[in-house]
This record gives sequence, C-alpha cells and structure tokens, in this order.
Amino acid sequence: MKKKSLFLVAIMVSSLILSACGGNKAAEPSKGATTAANGETTAPKSGTAGLDLAVQVGPDPETIDPALNSAADSANMIMHAFETLLIVDKDNKIVPGQAESYEVSDDGLTYTFHLRDGLKWSDGTPLTANDFVFSWKRLSDPNVAAPYAEDMLGYVKGYQEAAAGNIDALGVSAPDDKTFVVELSVPCVYFIKIVTHATMVPVQKASVEANGEQWSLKPETYISNGPLKMIEWVPGSHVTFTKNENYWNADKVTINTLKFVLMEDANAAYSAYRTGEVAMIKDVPTEEIPSLQGNEEFHVAPNVGVSYLDFNNQKEPFTNPDVRKALSLAIDRDYVSNTVMQGIGAPAGNFVPQGVSDAESGTYFEDVTRKNNGGDFFNIKNHEEDLKKAKELLAKAGYPDGKGFPVVEYMTNDAGHNKAVAEYLQNCWKELGVNMDIKIVEWGTFAPTRRAGDYLTARDAWSLDYDDPSNLLNLLKSTSGNNSAQYKNPELDKLLDEANATLDVKEHYAKLHEAENMILEDAAIAPLNYRNEFWLQNTKLKGTWYSPFGYWFFQYATME
Repeated sequence: MKKKSLFLVAIMVSSLILSACGGNKAAEPSKGATTAANGETTAPKSGTAGLDLAVQVGPDPETIDPALNSAADSANMIMHAFETLLIVDKDNKIVPGQAESYEVSDDGLTYTFHLRDGLKWSDGTPLTANDFVFSWKRLSDPNVAAPYAEDMLGYVKGYQEAAAGNIDALGVSAPDDKTFVVELSVPCVYFIKIVTHATMVPVQKASVEANGEQWSLKPETYISNGPLKMIEWVPGSHVTFTKNENYWNADKVTINTLKFVLMEDANAAYSAYRTGEVAMIKDVPTEEIPSLQGNEEFHVAPNVGVSYLDFNNQKEPFTNPDVRKALSLAIDRDYVSNTVMQGIGAPAGNFVPQGVSDAESGTYFEDVTRKNNGGDFFNIKNHEEDLKKAKELLAKAGYPDGKGFPVVEYMTNDAGHNKAVAEYLQNCWKELGVNMDIKIVEWGTFAPTRRAGDYLTARDAWSLDYDDPSNLLNLLKSTSGNNSAQYKNPELDKLLDEANATLDVKEHYAKLHEAENMILEDAAIAPLNYRNEFWLQNTKLKGTWYSPFGYWFFQYATME
C-alpha cells in the first residue's frame, strides 16, 4: 500500500480560490428560550463566547437528512453540522477531516482511512469507524432511496447487490474502531473527491434507528459530528445551530450561534439584510442588481455550475430527439445571459461549465472540448444560424412552423431570474410556433415534483460537487437518482461506466468528452448558461469563505 499523509498531499479541487467578505451588520444574540420544530422548548446556553450570526441561503429545506438531500441550500446546513472523512478547506484543497490519513492500494481498489483519536458525536458518545460502515450502507439502501446513492457509491464493491436490497454486500468494513476500509469494484481516479461530498458524512445509528424518518427533524435527535449542532428548527422561519463542543477542532470554531433564516422571496431577504436582521443573503432581487454593481457589499463569484432545461424524455413530444434539439437550438443563450440575466454568468456553449479541470495539469475541460470539436456546440455569436437549424428540425419531426405541436407546460420556481427566463422561453419558442404555459411552483413542491418526473419541461441547474466532469455528466445515467430529465440511453451508460472505471486519467477524460458530445447531440437537456453566484454580505463579517462549488462556510466567522 502507498501511504498518503493528508497533511503532505493537498489536492487542488479547482483553480478557483475564492473568499468572501462584505455585508451589513451582525444579528443580535439570541435571548430567552427557543422552540424546536416539534414544539419543545430548549433553554439557551449561558456564558458561551463567540459570534451570533444570521444568514439567508435559501427557503425551507426539503430535507437535511444527508442521505436524502440533493439541494445546495440544505447542503450548506449539513456541511456545518457534519464532517466527512476528508474535507475541502478555504483554499479548495482536500485536507484531513474525520480521517487524519489514508492509504490507497497499488491497484487503486482499496482505500484505508485512519480516524482521529477521540472522535465524538454532538451528544458526547464515541464515534467510530463502524458509524461510517452503517452510514454508507444506509446510503446504498433502496428503502432509503437516496438520490445520490449511485453517484457516490456506484464504484464501491457490492453496490449493485446493496442497491437490490442486500446492503451488507457493500464493500465497506471497520477492522477496528479507528480504521475504515473501502473496497472498489473498479478503480476511480477521483474517489477521494467523492469522499468530501455532504452525503458521505456519518449519521448516528442509534438516533436514526430509534426515530426513523423523523430523526433529522428535531434538534434532540439530529445528532451530528461537525463544528456545529442544531438547537432549534422553526419551519418557515429559521434553523439555528450552535458550536458543537464535542467537535475535534472545537477550539477553532468562533461561532456561538448560526441562524439560517428561511426565505424564498428575494425581496423579503433583501429587506431583512437592509434592516440588519441578517448579515448575508444569497437571494438578491434581480431588479436591484444594476444599482448594486460596484458596491463593496455585493459579490459576484464563479460557480462551477450550469443552468439548463430538463425535457421529460419519457413524455411526448419530447421522446423525439429532433423536437428536443429544435427547442434547445432556438434559445439565444447570449441574450439569456447578458440581457435576461443581466450579465450574471456566461452563455453555455456546451454542457460542462467553466473551471472544471481536464487531464493535463492547468487545462480545462471546456477549452479541450472547444479544441476537439472545432468550436462550441451552440453558436453563441450567430444565433440566427442555430434558429434556422431549429426550424428545420421541428419540421423534420412533423411540426412545420409548430403546426400540431401541443402546448408545452414549463415548470419553475420563482427565485432569481427564473421567472424572467421562463417568460423569455415563452417568447422564444413562439418563434417556432410553439405555445408554452408557465407554471410557477414554490421550492418545497418544485424539487420533488421535478425529481419524480411529474412535468413536461422544467428549469434545472447543477453546481459540481467536486472537480471532475463526471459529477455533472453522470446525472444523465439511466440509474441516477438525480436524472430529472428521465433520460435513458444504454450507450451513454456504457461510456460513462468505462470513463469512471479506468486508472488511465487521459482515457477517463477522453471518454467524458465523448459522453458530453452524445448528451448534446441527443439534446437530453438544454444548457442555458454557466453560473455565477451573487450575494450581499456585511463588510464587517470576516473569516467566512465561498466555495465555487456553491457553498458558504461560517464556522470561523468573526465580526469587526
């Protein structure tokens, strides 16, 4: 085995090294008793030093069960409450988390993680390697139906048997309390990046088994192992965390309480920011953006992500690839990014966004795609050419000038530029003779409805969880729990499996380029723009950072 000390080997996840600062004023310290989500009252701790901070990163979470979550706003909460074996630091390097070191066998099939001494859960009970065994097996359990299960565990030995119901077949074990062993069925050149994902955290067996699906809903049962622990959840209002005194690095945590104020309406969030109720907001009203440009409180930073449209590939008329491609080519991506979305982001020439690495050090996947293909898939600078092709394809599909084409329903939630984009698409597709109705749904309903495939077309977006294009392209695998487009293509499945099962890094990326081309040629989805994140933050708030993978970190925050 090759010994790898994580203090010596720090792996760059992205070349984007970002930090965040700016804002309004800190929230007032919480006073008096608090009421938990179940109505029980919890007295506040006294004599606790540190900052009491309130922020807004999204609405009511659909779930904060790490195995069930697939949303970035919920992951922001999960990553403050829990910690994985390896973590990503403020410089976007992989460093020790619950594991202080790890080893990889020469054939790349066995990973051995060595846990820190004295790890504990937030309730003070010991945390051992068996907790990771339980948690990873739970993630693979078909009865849990974790959307990320295959993405995270698909290359672990025995996953197919586990996904079929025999979870003990999963190749994870604990030879002793401090050693966690993972056996892969095939090599995976980016496996340590997967290990940092929020779904890969441990959850406490005793709490999960005693409380079932309700374990993540109450502070007293939401036992965690990260820098913070939950003390209050008032649905529709806020979720509050406090410093976890049993965290191995608790001495470095500067937060006393971190209050996630739950708001879906950007205007309400902006009002809360201006009055000082919160010191940072993720959702800024789009109409305010022009006046905020140049303001030191307003931040725009690259997000390694892409916004796109889902066509429900299993419903007519979108079972026809010519229909999908026609509606995709009809979109003027330059206009969407620079006019509708006011320059926040860049038009998507392909699917995999900017900032994702390629095989050679210092190269990027998008640049190699452009070189390989002799340009972008979408003609950003000459949209008329794409529109001409769109009309030809629609006629080929049997709908000349849109005649006979059914009314399309487009589902979206009303956040950021989503409604404005929907209205643009309505006008855009009208040029093809296609009529579209807009259906606006609140986030709590929108996400599960889209995932279940109960729609015709819908907005979607993905921020990569780690620096490998497979994390995005795997969404379109037939068996992916995040395949909201309901796309089924055995050829793509085979290509992605081959790409992800090789130790040859060049072969890995070459096959991923083939996969991206296949997705675009078949118009499985319709890319719109490469995302930027924009937010407001108090200029006195320091010690926080933003990850280009869509997360903010507040556990080491201070207020000047």
